[in-house]
Amino acid sequence: MLFDRVEHHNVDNSGINIHYVTIGEGSKTLLFVHGAPDFWYLWNNQMNALCESYKCVAMDTRGYNLSDKPEGVENYSMELLTSDIAAVIDDVGGDDVTLIGHDFGGLVAWYFAMDDRYRTKIARLAVINITHPRGFSRALANQTPEQAEGSAYARVLIDPAQEAAAIDLMNGAINLRMETWWNDQNPRIAEFVKEANARTSAQSIVHYYQSNYFREPYEEITDLPQVEMPVLQIHGLADPAVTKEGLAATWDWVESDYTLVTYPGLGHIPHLQVPDQVTEAIRSWLNMH
Repeated sequence: MLFDRVEHHNVDNSGINIHYVTIGEGSKTLLFVHGAPDFWYLWNNQMNALCESYKCVAMDTRGYNLSDKPEGVENYSMELLTSDIAAVIDDVGGDDVTLIGHDFGGLVAWYFAMDDRYRTKIARLAVINITHPRGFSRALANQTPEQAEGSAYARVLIDPAQEAAAIDLMNGAINLRMETWWNDQNPRIAEFVKEANARTSAQSIVHYYQSNYFREPYEEITDLPQVEMPVLQIHGLADPAVTKEGLAATWDWVESDYTLVTYPGLGHIPHLQVPDQVTEAIRSWLNMH
């Protein structure tokens, strides 16, 4: 089992403990950042396959599993989320890091790659089912009925008047992920994920959205810096929450090589739905860069 083989680490970021795991001894590092409502083990398929060639690192972002869960919306700002990634990179060491993020972890990864303080810490960026913030904001500003329906949950999460409903919604999302993906796994895996989910704070997940998600009236964000490193973007085209309309023109916002891999018919989590295909797409892209 992967969770029997990884090494566990903790790094202090201004008083907040961030937990992460490592496996593999390659000279190049892959840092995986999960989204909602997951934790580091979301990446188990990719880490199992890629640790033979790379040092694989996966973090629990704040609020999840074994990382700290500070109270208050202000403790989940993009400023702090990007600094958590920087703290892990500094703690791991190495000067050839590829940042790989999914969902909210991918959104933080986009901002990390555009931040003058941090962009030199990574050599490559890969994002799964989260469009560039400019593309995502544009898709919301010009939303199709599918996008409006798909992002309705977020409008509940960001509304302070609906916080109790938002927490219930996130707990429901955690349970749904358990039922959909983990309960039919090996019993040890199912129990491991269940215990990690019990340590995760639904309220912390809500704070991610309250602090960072786009608000009505939606407007396209146009004042973002260019992404300077090579980018791999993987997207399940049937994702109801992050629709494919946000993909358009991403190539105009990336100054280096931009590679787009799409999966028709797949939803929000292609690295769980077709793990071998996603892993090989990442491996092939890494071999070219």
